[in-house]
Amino acid sequence: MDEFKGKSLSWSVADGIVELALDRAPANEIGLAMLDDLERFAAALPELESKASALILYSKQSAGFSAGADLRELFALVQETDAGSAAKGVREFLERIHAVLNRLDMSTLTTIAAVHGVCFGGGFELALTCDLIVADKMARFCFPELRLGLIPGFGGIPRLKRDVGNGVVRDLLLTGRSINATKALAIGLASQVAAEGEALRVARATAAQVTKFDRATAAAAKRFIKPLPAEELRHEIDIFCNLFAQPTVMQGLRKFVEATGAHPYLP
Repeated sequence: MDEFKGKSLSWSVADGIVELALDRAPANEIGLAMLDDLERFAAALPELESKASALILYSKQSAGFSAGADLRELFALVQETDAGSAAKGVREFLERIHAVLNRLDMSTLTTIAAVHGVCFGGGFELALTCDLIVADKMARFCFPELRLGLIPGFGGIPRLKRDVGNGVVRDLLLTGRSINATKALAIGLASQVAAEGEALRVARATAAQVTKFDRATAAAAKRFIKPLPAEELRHEIDIFCNLFAQPTVMQGLRKFVEATGAHPYLP
């Protein structure tokens, strides 16, 4: 399928480049609707990989790349079901999102995230599946999960550990502070910083460069330098689910849902 438009994202392929656009107002929160569309994309990847060399992942929402998991949806799940059913539902969701993100991570395509604005929590974890991150100079990256009594649950910490130093990982995880594009470039998280509004253009230029090389060679190089931290990813799901059972989480979710600010996801 060369083109698709779903409830929360769309994709197309042309000139050897796949473009996957996140487009769910207000800030590409990742809930069941986006997961359904991401699973459709993962199912289409084998065909797309036979036609293309590169994949660009970007957002059409002005607020940014993605504010992370849909916490209002998660709060509703907890409110509407008993504790056992809620825990089961959370684990099933995590296993589904991990399957999709692992597939993106290990795609034979060279993958590029064009990031602007907020790139927080689960959105940050989605960007981390990509081989390269091109950051708009106004982009910000953050793991705010500790405010909810949780750790990142979509595979972010194992992937970040694979890519940057442990000091950076601990800082982002334990302080909840955000970093800007300049810092992201300095620590090796981003490969390029673009002028405001130019991340997608720079990502497209980079993808065009990628198409010049033999696809099988590039895929072999990627497999060599980017192993999947499978055991740590599985362990992360267990830790997240154990923490989810604590009362601190419900308090954090309620505080978020009841927030009256325009952007409660901001740290």
